[in-house]
Amino acid sequence: MPARKPKDPVQEILNKLPPYVRNRYFIALVLFTAWMVFFDRHDVLTQFQLRSTVDRLENELHAFDGKIDRAEAEKQDMESNRERFARESYYMQKDDEDVFIIVDKTKDR
Repeated sequence: MPARKPKDPVQEILNKLPPYVRNRYFIALVLFTAWMVFFDRHDVLTQFQLRSTVDRLENELHAFDGKIDRAEAEKQDMESNRERFARESYYMQKDDEDVFIIVDKTKDR
């Protein structure tokens, strides 16, 4: 009677797995996918953070574009009406004039 080899518990567990799980290409694919999703420099979490940063910066860009447009319109108005701008902004007056400042409360709301 030949001597029986002792059973390897790891081999028994491996034999219980379906054949496609024991396939070395399947194992390589699972390891590669796990590496790319969790451990790589360009992992999924980093991509989501970068996307949110890009979205935030694009929103800021649109806000700054609006501010630039308003500033350019104000500059154009200021250049075309220099005297009115100086009188309204810096309360300048001629020697024989009195300046009265009237505050419109409806504009502040």
